[in-house]
Amino acid sequence: MGFLSYIFLLFAFFCCTFHLAHSRSSPPSSKTTVLDVAASIQTTLNALSSESHTQALSQQDRSSSAASSLSLPLHSRISLHKPSHSDYKSLTLARLERDSARVRSLTTRLDLALQGIATSDLKPVDTGNGLELEEAKGFEGPVISGTSQGSGEYFSRVGIGKPPSPAYVVLDTGSDVSWVQCAPCADCYQQADPIFEPTSSDSFSPLSCENQRCKSLDVFECRNDTCLYEVSYGDGSYTVGDFVTETITIGGVAAKDIAIGCGHTNEGLFIGASGLLGLGGGSLSFPSQLNATSFSYCLVDRDSDSASTLEFNSPLHPNAVTAPLRRNPELDTFYYIGLTGLSVGGELLPIPESAFQIDDSGNGGIIIDSGTAVTRLQTDTYNALRDAFVKGTKDLTSTQGAALFDVCYDLSSKKSVEVPTVSFHFADGKVLPLPAKNYLIPIDSEGTFCFAFAPTPSSLSIIGNVQQQGTRVGFDIANSVVGFFPNQC
Repeated sequence: MGFLSYIFLLFAFFCCTFHLAHSRSSPPSSKTTVLDVAASIQTTLNALSSESHTQALSQQDRSSSAASSLSLPLHSRISLHKPSHSDYKSLTLARLERDSARVRSLTTRLDLALQGIATSDLKPVDTGNGLELEEAKGFEGPVISGTSQGSGEYFSRVGIGKPPSPAYVVLDTGSDVSWVQCAPCADCYQQADPIFEPTSSDSFSPLSCENQRCKSLDVFECRNDTCLYEVSYGDGSYTVGDFVTETITIGGVAAKDIAIGCGHTNEGLFIGASGLLGLGGGSLSFPSQLNATSFSYCLVDRDSDSASTLEFNSPLHPNAVTAPLRRNPELDTFYYIGLTGLSVGGELLPIPESAFQIDDSGNGGIIIDSGTAVTRLQTDTYNALRDAFVKGTKDLTSTQGAALFDVCYDLSSKKSVEVPTVSFHFADGKVLPLPAKNYLIPIDSEGTFCFAFAPTPSSLSIIGNVQQQGTRVGFDIANSVVGFFPNQC
């Protein structure tokens, strides 16, 4: 054997040896990701444990020191309301039912906006039992303005009034009007904190009907020159009362002259929260009234009682994956995102970019929403995503679907599994790969996991909070950019 041949064989031997050693010690490639099945199942068991969450919640609120002057703790629903379900599957099905109501509310609101149904077309009338909606122009049904009240999944604690009265509020990027239950109550549901008493606040001030913020409401009426509001939701829930200005305290900083609803008649499933903080893009939303140039949140796991933060005027992380923030000229509440494509296992799916874009009539597009749990995609888009994922998981044992999920697996015999990576693609080649636990989720404690995407007959697609968990999502309003930075809760 010649010297050069010997050198070549020796080089090949070392290369092969290095490759084998490297392949054993390296994590899976970006084409796949590992799901910790055992840890996910344990989380479902912890979610239903008899351990009290109230003490942990109050400790988190006391110990959470704001990283900036406009930062406040953010909690999952399970922290505020211990589930009463006997098993995790019944808890999951209840969540999915709430989620379906939420999606119906969002899509119906968009449909109304596109039909030109506005304040002049639907007006409240006094029936003696609060305001009800009077139908006009032959249209039947309530004005939809935000979420289904039963679908609040994340909460924060703010101060209402001066001096501030503490209150848990639902955080909602899909609606604008913020409100709390107020005394005197004609009809109030049970909440964790005392009902807000306007007479105890030095900063409480009713708005007149001539005030522009009153006129910006979807539904309002005048009584004794004061502004009354009603916000109705897709599940028949509603809040009715005085539209006022108040001081809202966040992270020790007082925001004055914020227009909110003081609800005297409220009906719905609010799981102990005092009301809602609207984080949408409209003029009445809390960020808009705060004149915030940006805000961000990081959603902890839905089954966790740990806390994260909601922050205002905080810059996007320099290493965040960014995408264009777009608006629908027909409805300024929703945050549309410039998604260009989806990939599974590193392979870009053959989905036209138009599937994620708003057309000239205001239809289509994809929004990012804190209140929707499961990402909804147009049917053709969902089918392409699902089929590619199923193709990449042929070695897993499939099982019967559940609720809105049609792809489920029996992983009861596994401690972990390697699955194709699902990624969101944005302009300029930017890619956001999702961790496996953000799209393959347990629906019971026996090892059944389902692919957490779903089809929608609506033209509106929605990126839900299951896919956002564990990622700091920042809305740079001033520069029309959305940023994603993983592992920042």
